[in-house]
Amino acid sequence: MTVTIPDFTVGVLALQGAFSEHVQLLRQAAAALKQNKGVDARWEFIEVRTPEQLARCEGLIIPGGESTTMSLVAARSGILEPLREFVKVQRRPTWGTCAGLILLAESANRTKKGGQELIGGLDVRVNRNHFGRQQESFQAKINLPFLGASADQTADQPYRCVFIRAPVVEKILPHTKGVQTEEEARDETVVAPSKTPADELAKEQVNRDVEVMATLSIGNPALQESQEHGHAGKDDIIAVRQGNVFGCSFHPELTDDPRIHVWWLEEVLRAAERRQTFQLADRTK
Repeated sequence: MTVTIPDFTVGVLALQGAFSEHVQLLRQAAAALKQNKGVDARWEFIEVRTPEQLARCEGLIIPGGESTTMSLVAARSGILEPLREFVKVQRRPTWGTCAGLILLAESANRTKKGGQELIGGLDVRVNRNHFGRQQESFQAKINLPFLGASADQTADQPYRCVFIRAPVVEKILPHTKGVQTEEEARDETVVAPSKTPADELAKEQVNRDVEVMATLSIGNPALQESQEHGHAGKDDIIAVRQGNVFGCSFHPELTDDPRIHVWWLEEVLRAAERRQTFQLADRTK
């Protein structure tokens, strides 16, 4: 039996970068959810450029592109603070790819002071352009265990990950007082501003540990061909999640594979269900 779910609006930040590609894959993912699991949600996928458009969204994708340009345009267009409200105060489901991962990090290095603003939401430090310049871009087939819950029947097949001037998660930051000050004191490092969660549900999401969702092995043949890349002797963290906030180093939007988008839409639905349950319980107190 097909399950019909009320309208859900999911946005893709459309200030710069590969936003239209994300919208196309979201449409494919919604069709896959309906076909394979009978999830007949009435989805609306929109490009987000204004605070008013953002306010309509149940979830948001921040695409790959140029993170410095995105943050500058966001600040000038008046949407940077609403983005922080969406991610860090309301704790709505948010996914960042490549540049989006940088913007969602609480700390980013290899960055001039004042040259990059962050949204925050993931308690990690990212290393920008970890894999070198544009000409050192590469692709690698990687097993992504979290896709095991995907509606797609090919969930156990490796995912083709596209890396273009990609960041990695250099460090998972602790939930300790003063960590922002310590990070800001580092050379060429910027941090996101602190925000207070809106309610107990958002606070619970913020207090969750960062989960490592995928790594790239130093033995991967595609990585060995990247001549400019130097390793510290361990695998690179290329995807993380902290509650409703998810980030990855690579560009799923530059493939024709909707599996991660399918998985993420399911996460949006779960988050909406949790919020509805929380609001109902709060009203009956």
